[in-house]
Amino acid sequence: MNRQNESSVATFILTGIPHAPELGTTLFGIFSVIYVLTLVGNLLILLVIKVDSHLRTPMYYFLANLSFIDMWFSTVTVPKILMGLLSPDGEAISFRSCVAQLYFFYGLASTECFLYTVMSYDHYLAITYPLCYATLMNGKTCALLAAGTWLSGAIQSATQTALTFRLPYCGPNQIEHYVCDAPPILKLACANTSVNEMVIFVNIGVVASGCCFLIFLSYFSIVCAILKIRTAEGRHKAFQTCVSHCIVVLCFFVPGLIIYLRPGSKHVMDRIVAIFQTMITPMLNPLVYTLRNKEVKMSLLRLKDRGNFV
Repeated sequence: MNRQNESSVATFILTGIPHAPELGTTLFGIFSVIYVLTLVGNLLILLVIKVDSHLRTPMYYFLANLSFIDMWFSTVTVPKILMGLLSPDGEAISFRSCVAQLYFFYGLASTECFLYTVMSYDHYLAITYPLCYATLMNGKTCALLAAGTWLSGAIQSATQTALTFRLPYCGPNQIEHYVCDAPPILKLACANTSVNEMVIFVNIGVVASGCCFLIFLSYFSIVCAILKIRTAEGRHKAFQTCVSHCIVVLCFFVPGLIIYLRPGSKHVMDRIVAIFQTMITPMLNPLVYTLRNKEVKMSLLRLKDRGNFV
C-alpha cells in the first residue's frame, strides 16, 4: 500500500463559530431554538402533505422532498455547532466522522440544488401548459425527477469526498470552520490540492451556476406566460405560485456562491455566511411556503380542526 496516501491525523478539531466567550450560552440558546423550529416546521409540512388529499400534486410532492432534505441538512451540521459553542477549545471530530459529515453535507446540498431546478421546471409546466400539465408531470415522471436529484447529489458528493480524503493529512488538524467542508480541510493536506480546487470550482461553480441559469430560463418563460393571462386574478395566482420558490432559491444559492466562488480565503466570512445557508434557510422554507401559500394554510386549519374533533 502507498504510505503517502495514509492519513496520520486521527481526529480533527472544528474551531467553530468566532464569538466572544460570554456569548456562547446565548448563541447556544438561539441556535437551539432555530434547530427545533426547523425540525418542527419541516415535519409539519411533511405531515400536512401526507394526510391532506388536496395536496397530492407534483408541486407538494417536490416540497415534501425539500422539507425532508432540510431536516437532515440541519441535523448534519447544527448539533456539532451547538457542541462547539460549549467547548472553548473547539469540537473534536474523528477522521471517519469528518468523512461522513462532508459526504452528507455535500450530498444534501447538491440534491437540494438540483431539486430547486426541478421545482422551477414544474412551475413552468404548470403555468405554461396548464391543460396538459397532469399528463406531462404524472406520478412516474415526478418519481423519476426526484430520484434523479437524489442520485445526482449522491454521485457529486461521493466524487468530492473521495478526492478530498485521498490526500494525506499529516500535520495541523484544526479545521477553521464549524463543519467538515472541503476548502478548509484541503488547507491541512500534505500534498498538492490543485485538482481538488478545480473539482470544487466545477462542482460548486459550474453546476450551481448551471442550475441558476436553468431556473432563470424557467422563470423568464413563466413571466412571459403570466403576462399573457387575461384576468388580474389569474396573473396574481400564477405570480403567488412562484414567489415562494424564488425566495428560497435566493436564500439557498446566494450564500453558496459567495462562499465557494469568491477569490481569496476569508474563513470568518465563510463561517458567518454559511450559518445562513445551513441554519436560517432550512428554517425559512416551511415559513415561506406556509405564510405565502393559501392551500397549505387551509390544510393546516383542517388538520387543526381534525385534532380538535378527535
